[in-house]
Amino acid sequence: MGERDIARQHPNVVRMRLLGTRVVPVTTGSRTLKDAINAALRDWTENLPTTHYLIGSVVGPHPFPTIVGAFQSVIGREILRQSRAAWGGPPQLAIACVGGGSNAIGTFHPLLHQPTELLGVEAGGPTGHPTGAASLTRGTPGVLHGSYSYLLQDRDGQVLETASLSAGLDYPAVGPEHAQLMETGRARYVSVHDDEALRAFHWLAEDEGILPALESAHAVFAAVREARRRRGQHVVVTLSGRGDKDLEGIE
Repeated sequence: MGERDIARQHPNVVRMRLLGTRVVPVTTGSRTLKDAINAALRDWTENLPTTHYLIGSVVGPHPFPTIVGAFQSVIGREILRQSRAAWGGPPQLAIACVGGGSNAIGTFHPLLHQPTELLGVEAGGPTGHPTGAASLTRGTPGVLHGSYSYLLQDRDGQVLETASLSAGLDYPAVGPEHAQLMETGRARYVSVHDDEALRAFHWLAEDEGILPALESAHAVFAAVREARRRRGQHVVVTLSGRGDKDLEGIE
């Protein structure tokens, strides 16, 4: 795990260690998710007889994006089942945050053949930052971690540094299926800045008593913005995690 992310996600690290996990800090590069994946892939390839590689996002070489997407699709199946029970059909719009893109693919998969608009929300980073961590809306096609997708890179193909308040969205590329969904027009992608995500975090906390993860707060901001334009429509937003882990950073 990236050294910066260990600090940003400290409560999660404490829980993992209590459950017996050995957490190895990655101190190279930007010390975030990208570098943790680099280190994990490197260790795996050096120790194939004794090591099994696992990843929780839809990035990296095949078949990992397919495997993760299949398991995460429980999210979209639950949305479809509950929406049919609540109002008799699928939602008109489904929204999820996108870093690597696992919870968004899980949300979108069962809705692909439904009359539902799909909206992914990337991290725009601090206001004024040239890229944030928005690889789909601000990136270009390229290869990273064994898959061809969109990523933030310079003219020489070198990966750019990202910036986001959210550790889970702070990744310079995105799962290849999201690239395909964007290029075919089946899904739409936008970015939300750090200050907008923080506003959404406080809205949800104060109005609903729910502390969303900072990743999810990006989607909440976009959902409120969309809902104001869609009076009378059914809009679903996925909360990918709890905000307890982010409280120290928000304070």
